[in-house]
Amino acid sequence: MERQTTILQALVEGNSMRATARMGDVSFNTVVKLLLDAGTACAAYQDETLRNLSCKRLQCDEIWSFCYAKEKNVPKDKLGKWGYGDVWTWTAICADTKLVPSWLVAPRNLTAAQAFMGDLASRLKYRPQITTDGFRVYIEAVEGAFGSEVDYSMLVKIYGNDPKPEQTRYSPAVCLAVQGTRIQGNPDPWHVSTSFAERQNLTMRMSMRRFTRLTNAFSKKVQNLEAAVALHFMYYNFVRIHKSLRVTPAMAAGVTNKLWELEDVLDLVAQKIFRSN
Repeated sequence: MERQTTILQALVEGNSMRATARMGDVSFNTVVKLLLDAGTACAAYQDETLRNLSCKRLQCDEIWSFCYAKEKNVPKDKLGKWGYGDVWTWTAICADTKLVPSWLVAPRNLTAAQAFMGDLASRLKYRPQITTDGFRVYIEAVEGAFGSEVDYSMLVKIYGNDPKPEQTRYSPAVCLAVQGTRIQGNPDPWHVSTSFAERQNLTMRMSMRRFTRLTNAFSKKVQNLEAAVALHFMYYNFVRIHKSLRVTPAMAAGVTNKLWELEDVLDLVAQKIFRSN
């Protein structure tokens, strides 16, 4: 149990799998197996538990990563196959409790948007206000999932090039303007924002090594990426205390009344393995 806890702690704090294997004095395959078991158990538990939520203000976004190789380097025999090249993680975060009730590892297209919004709608108790970026597929996806029972806005950011050419390769573009557009319902303009969703993207990049840019710690298999994302959100929602809330997001949202430990997550893994056997 102590060694398993050490491995999970290293993974959720942004270490690579090989570094984790060295730190825990275990084989690389041991780390992979524990990650897959923990990811499966965490995904199943959160899918069952994060229901009938009182979240009213949600922000949605997508974060890019890649598996096996970057899109331009994918071999011809694997081009167009899922799990090779660009992979996107769709996330929704509650602006009040900072809970992440829904996420999806999928391509960046209308089908994925519809599946993501459908899952999000199934978890909410009340009519929500939703803000997304300007990705157009959200319009059809939100309408299909929520119908008329949503207050929905898009926040479009307009970017320009950095005036210093020598820094353009690694520096982000400069945000020149922000434009909020009401799409449906009566959203409160004061709460039309994607700031929390974008900050969650940063948390993911800091907490999962495979999301770090310009590195060789990317996911080689999409199943490993899905497991890492599920483990990350279990730790984020239930274990790690949010600095501004002073409790975990799950506690703030009323999903649980206790502060989880990684040992509790390992108990979920043990229960999952016991039931499967």
